[in-house]
Amino acid sequence: MNLKWYYWYFQSAIPPKICDDILEYGNEQKKERARTGDRDNTSPTKEDLEFIDKKRKSDIAWFSDPWIYKEIQPYVHQANENAGWNFQWDWSEPFQFTEYKKGQFYDWHTDSSVGPYNNPNEPHRNGKIRKLSVITTLTDPDEFEGGELEFDFKNNDPQFEDPQPTVCSEIKARGSVVVFPSFMWHRVKPVTKGLRHSLVSWNLGNPFV
Repeated sequence: MNLKWYYWYFQSAIPPKICDDILEYGNEQKKERARTGDRDNTSPTKEDLEFIDKKRKSDIAWFSDPWIYKEIQPYVHQANENAGWNFQWDWSEPFQFTEYKKGQFYDWHTDSSVGPYNNPNEPHRNGKIRKLSVITTLTDPDEFEGGELEFDFKNNDPQFEDPQPTVCSEIKARGSVVVFPSFMWHRVKPVTKGLRHSLVSWNLGNPFV
């Protein structure tokens, strides 16, 4: 898919008080070891954990509180319009509160799957795909080093070809929001100092025709 804009950002859009509230609330939740692929209730094997450690290291918590959607979703709508994507979407998955400690990272990946969700017990997700991803920076940039968000605009798997990373420096400031198509390749580089906190969500719609 040819795009004029690969991502759309809003610098320092979320007020510091709201960032504080989200950060406090996220840290109150029970965190779990981040995994890759679809979240389910099965216990990962030793081999699964070894694979995950090579791909991703971070701690996460999940929540779906309406007051947080109220803060974030308007920027998804605005970015979708401003960037000219105009993707149809109608539901947002739970927020992922992510904590990256020193040495933690998330290697190249996309947020989309090979096909739509197939779970009739979850009508909001069933038959739909992730279309728009959104990341909000919660930590002041003075509190950590590294952890840069990077994109690869070639739109093919950078793990098998030479990546051409572009740093999304526009969202380094606390409270900044970036929205991008979920099929875009991206990564979070290792944090080298301090803690980096972010809030991630994925917005679903009908498959592209």
